[in-house]
Amino acid sequence: MKIVFLDRKSIGEDIDLTCFNKFGEVVIYDYSTVEEASERTKDADVIVLNKVPINKDTIGNANNLKLVCVTATGTNNLDKEYLKTRNIEWRNVAGYSTEAVAQHTLALVLYLQEHLNYYDNYVKSEKYVCDKLFTHFEMRFNEIANKRWGIIGLGAIGRRVADIAKCMGADVVYYSTSGKNNNDDYTRVSFEELLETSDIVSIHAPLDENTMHLIDKDALCKMKRSAILINVGRGPIVVEKDLADALKNGVIAGAGLDVLDVEPMSEDNPLLEIKDSNKLIITPHIAWAAVEARQRLMKIIYSQIEEFLG
Repeated sequence: MKIVFLDRKSIGEDIDLTCFNKFGEVVIYDYSTVEEASERTKDADVIVLNKVPINKDTIGNANNLKLVCVTATGTNNLDKEYLKTRNIEWRNVAGYSTEAVAQHTLALVLYLQEHLNYYDNYVKSEKYVCDKLFTHFEMRFNEIANKRWGIIGLGAIGRRVADIAKCMGADVVYYSTSGKNNNDDYTRVSFEELLETSDIVSIHAPLDENTMHLIDKDALCKMKRSAILINVGRGPIVVEKDLADALKNGVIAGAGLDVLDVEPMSEDNPLLEIKDSNKLIITPHIAWAAVEARQRLMKIIYSQIEEFLG
């Protein structure tokens, strides 16, 4: 049995993979191009990957291949019809990062809500040294308690964020992008009502025909000028040019993003023009990447291979 990891660095070098040696030979590559993958999968029985496209070009010569494991929930990089014709099974993972993404969502909200960048810089610039007052009131902020937190996409992560927001005293409402999601614990509202009444809007939805470019100029203009937008769902849900314009013109107060249209970030991304961290914070798709979440992820992959081999 030969297991090939095609892009090991996508799960971090600090995650121990020695347990996979139980199954046989393990070959690990940091990254793989399409051309490299074609050569590296030739004699693999199982491949483990994150972003590498899996299709005829990459596994056409993999005559021994029986199982493809994706270290992510999304499977857009798999040509499932081709896999079916080859009788190659595939697995993905879900639910491993709920706590991590919910925690990161709260971190982005608090960073913006309390203007932590401003106050940190104020102290480190030594303006606080020998100041006349023990408190500096320059950047006003509000409590989350009794504010409305609108959630777009009330799946597992959205529900966890809703629970956290509720514990902080927020009035939680949600919008179902599919129209099929109902939760008796929270109030379901229309998209327009969520935008118009929420002080915080956080996105936890998948990317599909219902969410592509959902947050555009029109949507942003419906939000409160004091509102904060958080996107930890998928980058293309937000029209980045429209968001950049909204932040420049004070249409909304701030935005926290962990996902972008193109990742890694493209050099022509309009959000690069906004250097004010009191208005915008962008993290490089790390919401899911807490150590515990990545450990859970690889335990799931291990169990999938173990179960498949019987």
